[in-house]
Amino acid sequence: MKHIPQYIKDHSVSGEQFELDYDADLHMYSTLPDIPEDKIGRYYESEDYISHTDNSRSFFERIYGFVKMYTLSRKQKLLYKFIGRKGTLLDIGAGTGDFLKFCKSKGWKVSGVEPNDRARALANEKGISLFKNVPEDVLKYDAVTMWHVLEHVKDVNAYLTWIKKHLAQDGVAFIAVPNFESYDAKHYGAFWAAYDVPRHRSHFSKKSIEKLAKRNGLVLEKTHPMKFDAYYVSLLSEKYKSGAMRYVSAFRVGWLSNRVASRQMNYSSHIYALTHSDFAK
Repeated sequence: MKHIPQYIKDHSVSGEQFELDYDADLHMYSTLPDIPEDKIGRYYESEDYISHTDNSRSFFERIYGFVKMYTLSRKQKLLYKFIGRKGTLLDIGAGTGDFLKFCKSKGWKVSGVEPNDRARALANEKGISLFKNVPEDVLKYDAVTMWHVLEHVKDVNAYLTWIKKHLAQDGVAFIAVPNFESYDAKHYGAFWAAYDVPRHRSHFSKKSIEKLAKRNGLVLEKTHPMKFDAYYVSLLSEKYKSGAMRYVSAFRVGWLSNRVASRQMNYSSHIYALTHSDFAK
């Protein structure tokens, strides 16, 4: 696609350049070189990597924290609305455990996975104990969630296969990922913060999620917009592009992105609801 840059800089940690490799069949991109598992950790070693901390040092972090608390409720309501009950929930990439803590307070039986030691420790302080790795058990979950996590994993198909195996017959998986076809992605190009190389190993479109789901025995039931992401990503993108938090410009681009997306259903990020292909609703 013409608006997709071939090379992207890691703006937040290393300053290194990475390449985007296009898969025409899946209509998605992969980051090259793919950093080995024993070395990827250093690309997350930053106080600015916000999902692994509970910091509120800056105005930006306070905004992020406020929006995060608001979206916790919306996500929980989405799960309940789609499933119709409060059952067992596994959150993969649980960060510091806020989503699971909120869902637990609403009556869900929760568990989660988070590989980052610091984030797991913060979750434990909130009464949420997390696995370091995806559990190899025979449990079935009513809901499996991955909020901006699938783009980080090394083997996308392996995770989707695991979800299919561990999802209850009438369960639902909710996967949120950025969308490189959004207006804000096209506007910022190589400065689009949601590329986030090399931490984001894969870059998805709606088509790629639908095809990957089908390949792994799942079906895309519904797509939901994540409208706040357009503003958050635009603000970071402005910082990468100009070196400053240009709030007015970021708000304008975020607003335009959502307005365009309302006609094309190509938001900055989407939540995809996936079910067993044999038991689709």
